[in-house]
Amino acid sequence: MPPDDQLRGFGVTKVLILYQHAQEYRDFLAPRFPEVEFHALTEPGQAGHLLPDVDVMVALAHGVSREMIAAAPQLKWIQALTTGTDTLTAPGVLPPHILLTSTRGIHRPQMSELAFLHMIALSRNFLKMRANQAEAKWERWNQPILEDKTIVIVGLGILAEHLAERCKLFGMHVIGVSSGRSEAPHFDEVVPREKLREVAARADFLLLLVPYSQATHHLVNADVLTAMKPSAFLINIARGGVLDEAALIAHLQAGKIAGAGLDIFSRQPLPPDNPLWTMPNVIITPNIGGHSDKFVAQSLAVVEPNLRAFVEGRLKDLQNVVPHER
Repeated sequence: MPPDDQLRGFGVTKVLILYQHAQEYRDFLAPRFPEVEFHALTEPGQAGHLLPDVDVMVALAHGVSREMIAAAPQLKWIQALTTGTDTLTAPGVLPPHILLTSTRGIHRPQMSELAFLHMIALSRNFLKMRANQAEAKWERWNQPILEDKTIVIVGLGILAEHLAERCKLFGMHVIGVSSGRSEAPHFDEVVPREKLREVAARADFLLLLVPYSQATHHLVNADVLTAMKPSAFLINIARGGVLDEAALIAHLQAGKIAGAGLDIFSRQPLPPDNPLWTMPNVIITPNIGGHSDKFVAQSLAVVEPNLRAFVEGRLKDLQNVVPHER
């Protein structure tokens, strides 16, 4: 955080909003901040002429490149419209004087609902139902329910707490895996990461919600997947690098786990020749975990007060400050 003598109003501020629905943010914020100059763009390539004078960027974290940061010498603060900011906190990306905040917590409803979409569709084999529908084929089988199933949630942040609470409403047994917490609301058990392989063996659903870092790179690897039951499902709504995708593909092809639901990948978009596309026990969603029909309103609940605090120099009041090399 800057020293106290910098905790003052910044006066007229130039804000670049870079997002698919950037104009909606501008329309909401401009009347509330007449002293601020807003620019709403949908593509990074349109921003070149603005970058030298920009004080603030509001954008998806992965939408702000090193080149953009280097071209913005006046940049003081980035408000990410994402929970994850690992692309910006990687060593050497952000100069130490630039503040970084996230929208941590706003994605709780959509992330939990996506988790349930994957769990229910996988366990009930909805892909087979869709295939049968295309062939007008009437085939019935027992429908597994979530009650009494065990979900192991890897990562114990605010999104995991929200999901755990809803899993309990379905009568599930909820186990959390964390490197920093020994208990959390709505979890029946919490174990350290060192016991991931042990609890993976108990999971009906192994769900990834852990941030990506060097410490979590391929956290779920061949050893963890081998420990899983043949009837268990792997669901990744975290980060692509958390999962060893090659090991997952091998286990799926060998029938060693029942299936997978994947919203995030190490390479995006997922290449057309990736075998995951054609596996009958895999559900692919195109990185939509954080999306909702209320996303702009959800994120403005953080963006607006943060912008007010920034303009007025109350930097200590910024929500969701993300540490990086400072």
